[in-house]
Amino acid sequence: MAVWDELTGQDDAIAVVRAAAAGATAPGTTAAEGARGMTHSWLITGPPGSGRSNLAYAFATALLSPGDPDGDLATQRQVEARTHPDLAVLSTERVIISIDEVRTLVASSQFAPSVSRYRVMIIEDADRMTERTSNVLLKALEEPPERTVWIMCAPSDADLLPTIRSRVRTVRLKVPGVADVAELIQRRDGVDAETAERAARHAQSHIGMAHRLATNAEARRRREQTLELALGIRSVSDAVLAAATLIEVAGADAKAITEERDAEEREHALRSLGVEPGGAIPPALRSQLRQLEEDQKRRATRSLRDGIDRILTDLLSLYRDVMMLQLGSSSELVNTELLPRLEALSAHSTPADTLAAMDAVQTARQRIDGNVAPALALEAMLITVLRGAAVRKGTDL
Repeated sequence: MAVWDELTGQDDAIAVVRAAAAGATAPGTTAAEGARGMTHSWLITGPPGSGRSNLAYAFATALLSPGDPDGDLATQRQVEARTHPDLAVLSTERVIISIDEVRTLVASSQFAPSVSRYRVMIIEDADRMTERTSNVLLKALEEPPERTVWIMCAPSDADLLPTIRSRVRTVRLKVPGVADVAELIQRRDGVDAETAERAARHAQSHIGMAHRLATNAEARRRREQTLELALGIRSVSDAVLAAATLIEVAGADAKAITEERDAEEREHALRSLGVEPGGAIPPALRSQLRQLEEDQKRRATRSLRDGIDRILTDLLSLYRDVMMLQLGSSSELVNTELLPRLEALSAHSTPADTLAAMDAVQTARQRIDGNVAPALALEAMLITVLRGAAVRKGTDL
């Protein structure tokens, strides 16, 4: 099975990196000859869920596989486990990538590859580097070792410094079609066609979220609850209560994502430190576990923010469907299961009302990014939506 088989809807991007890997890994090709067929630094951009990191790891597998641009199985397994000796990865659960993390990666990039033709350095979410941190990376890109390849991922090339953009080759991903994502989910996760299609549609082609919706009944239930809350608001008190409930929904979603992973990390850490399950932790080792706990707390904060962002994305899909009905568009709806209620809402509001609601969602997202308390931002959003519709109807709240 080729390493590219797990990607979907990105034929043009795959063709670019596969051709580069084929030239770089051709039998009898020297490192200098392979370098002429590709560049030492790449930037993969695309919207969330388009498969940026998946393509990065597939490209890395192809470069690290001996003479096989489609990736051999042994290398693929090592890359998936992040254990390949010539692969270094920088990803973060925090809001920003620290300068020390980048310095460590840059230092590692100076080593010669040990078993492969190249040493591959991957930075996920490269847009989370501050300007000062980016300048540390810039020096490594200006004078890279001959056999080191950098692969960075970001939503847009505009998220990186112009000086970095000028030193990378950009591969842009597009939003895959619902049918493509559904086919991938059905094949990879073993779910039925109907569930895969509904998950891909509700996730709006976000591959990771489609996987979660297809395989997790609680995630599907929480999404349905979000839309029901939005559709049931009739007064300011409803809006305030709904905002509080949405925070609880986001918290439950974040906890479900992080709880199992936190337990696995702690168990692995205890094993690596030689502590038996349930055994007392020696005082000398407690500082290491405290660092793990602090990292997990930061990840929990980010997971809550991500959960709120997913709620806002689902609300936008609701108002987007209403707008499509109001404008008589033939575009496929995201929430077809709610069609009767969507039609009723579209008949009792105007496109201006719907556009104002969508603007309120975006404003809430900006306020939360600016560290406004999420509960307050959601309350203001829902009250704005309700008040805007009431003013246009000439009624009082």
